[in-house]
Amino acid sequence: MKKFLLGSALLLVTGGSMLMGCSSFGTRPSEKIKAEFKSSKNFDESQKIFVNRRPNVIKEMKERTFNFKLIMDWLSNSTKDRVPKSKLPEVKPDIVSFLEKSDDIKIIWFGHSSFMLNIDQKIILVDPIFSNNAAPVNFMVKRFQKPVLELNELPKIDYIVISHDHYDHLDMKSVKHFIDKPTQFITPLGVGSHLRGWGIDNNKIVERDWWESVDFDDIKFTATPAQHFSGRTGLHDNETLWASWVIESKDKKVFFSGDSGYDNHFKKIGEKFGSFDIAFIESGQYNEKWREVHMLPNESVMAFHDLNAKKFFPVHWGMFELSIHSWYEPVEILDANKDPLPLV
Repeated sequence: MKKFLLGSALLLVTGGSMLMGCSSFGTRPSEKIKAEFKSSKNFDESQKIFVNRRPNVIKEMKERTFNFKLIMDWLSNSTKDRVPKSKLPEVKPDIVSFLEKSDDIKIIWFGHSSFMLNIDQKIILVDPIFSNNAAPVNFMVKRFQKPVLELNELPKIDYIVISHDHYDHLDMKSVKHFIDKPTQFITPLGVGSHLRGWGIDNNKIVERDWWESVDFDDIKFTATPAQHFSGRTGLHDNETLWASWVIESKDKKVFFSGDSGYDNHFKKIGEKFGSFDIAFIESGQYNEKWREVHMLPNESVMAFHDLNAKKFFPVHWGMFELSIHSWYEPVEILDANKDPLPLV
């Protein structure tokens, strides 16, 4: 829903014609590529778009909630502390220590849904956003503060996993940093079109449909379902797929929800893959009006239990203002859960 609001506000402020030359919009899949999606059960060939398990869920939400009044309410809402009043505490990561061999999963969280994993000496970067904002123009959706590491301070990245193509998950600046690096990108169907348009070699891109996997160096990446939508302009939605991800080594198992409303796919993923060592679950930037695409905190807890995970790592909060709740509300609600959560 945030993308609907953002796209409409941009069109109101700048006019559509000015935006059409913006390279950060990315590249739409060609007709040839769309023809390759026909075999996907998640692709509606008549509309040439991807759909959720309930095909009309986004349309119904949009018809119910998307109007000028909602945009004005969002822009004028008086909720206190939507952004922090001062710099949030942070710790500069010790990269040497992070790269040392360990039997544990090592994690560096950059805020929102960006994090880096060390699993069996393989370094995996997920939904990296190192730009100062999560929008196609630099005066909107600004970061609360600079990333704790700059792109040039990152270690060698073996794999980058992308959940979908919204600006707070797919960042042109971050992607282009890896043009000349041997990093492998792993995305849902169609998202590779954006990467190729920004200069990433096609040989370094793997795209997967829900329940499809790819193996690299004893690490398996499986695209799993999510209930969401895609698009970067507000004009051509759902031409690329969105996904959650399962990342497995020989003895470790990680889940990342991507962006998703609550549905029965969490239960199915938990039944299929068994116990996860840790689940990164979206837990912020929600609203009752668009719960179809972003879970409320109690639904994030339900998803965690459906997944049968050992540890809960709340993501999609703590770096961008994309809804109207206070920036700290999500974790306060999770912390007050009547059943204590094994939060990381």
